[in-house]
Amino acid sequence: MKPATQNLTLAAIFAGLYAALTILLAPWSYGPIQVRVAEALTVLPYMFPQAIPGLWIGCMLANIVGGYGPLDIFGGSALTLIAAWMTWRLRRTGKPWLAPMPPVLINALGVGYILHIMIEVPYWITVLQVGIGQAIACFGLGLPLLYALKKRGLGR
Repeated sequence: MKPATQNLTLAAIFAGLYAALTILLAPWSYGPIQVRVAEALTVLPYMFPQAIPGLWIGCMLANIVGGYGPLDIFGGSALTLIAAWMTWRLRRTGKPWLAPMPPVLINALGVGYILHIMIEVPYWITVLQVGIGQAIACFGLGLPLLYALKKRGLGR
């Protein structure tokens, strides 16, 4: 398989995984109190740059189903894209334990703001609620996944 085809295939796999996990676990994936299990995948750009577009597209697909409208579809997905890019940039530090930080912080602040606008919930309370859910997904699930993949010698 050619490298371009491999990269596209990996990106599609990440998109499909993210969207499927989010939609299948819908009761926990949307709203001000959420643990979006698929966010565990947001640490993977640390090792797989192909995850950056994959997570963005997967999040966009999941947010279409989520029902919060264009602001969430495009804005929420843009937050995932930014967080994924920042996670990828962290690989230069050689500190994989930092990989969950961008998705946790960016989504807590950004998704908290989107939810504040969309469903008129208090901003800082929502930041805290989304941040806790993100920390559970990214540190509790994503970081062990990242270390397991590193141990197996996968990724870059």
